[in-house]
Amino acid sequence: MKTNRTWMPVAMLALSVLMMSACGEKKYEAVSINEEVDVCDECKMQVKDDAYATQLIMADGKNYKFDDLGCMEKWEKEHEQEKLGMDFVRDYNDKSWIEHDKATYVYDGSIRTPMAYGVISFKEKNAAEDFVAKEGVGKAIDVKDLEAHEWTQNKDMMKMMMEHEGKDSKHMDGMKDMKDMKDMKDMKDTGENKEKDGHSNMEDHKKEESHK
Repeated sequence: MKTNRTWMPVAMLALSVLMMSACGEKKYEAVSINEEVDVCDECKMQVKDDAYATQLIMADGKNYKFDDLGCMEKWEKEHEQEKLGMDFVRDYNDKSWIEHDKATYVYDGSIRTPMAYGVISFKEKNAAEDFVAKEGVGKAIDVKDLEAHEWTQNKDMMKMMMEHEGKDSKHMDGMKDMKDMKDMKDMKDTGENKEKDGHSNMEDHKKEESHK
């Protein structure tokens, strides 16, 4: 009895394609946080080795770290043209790294996070729901809900944290730097407005002189 082996070349080709695809798939892994040197790539504050730290691994292998999920989301929107490899968040309970899209999140304005965005992450949905039930605040949301989330800071929370951190805190230094940058911008804007007012007054004066 003859065995029909015409299917074998096709099967071998399909297997080869699958193996090549698997070999070519690049895997990205989160790197550890070094509190001594790591600074948030968005707000420029110290990144602590805590449950709030997040990071991006770009397609070219470049790494960006953030002290708050809100900072990472803001940075990604500002750099949409850059090719992302993988984004990571941390489990609130054990600080293990999780792929951003696989996590479940909890949001409430009263939840304290480093930059007062109020969003924390969990690797298991039931853990997020347990947190909400235990603390009596927030709502468990998935990554689709997170895409529609409005990333705003709790200003009162930020003020309270700045007062609580203390003068010797590295994170406080970052906050002060951020405030100094805002103050400098305000001073620049004020100076430009005064200069415009000065030019306007001079033009008015010239017009008055010409009418005389």
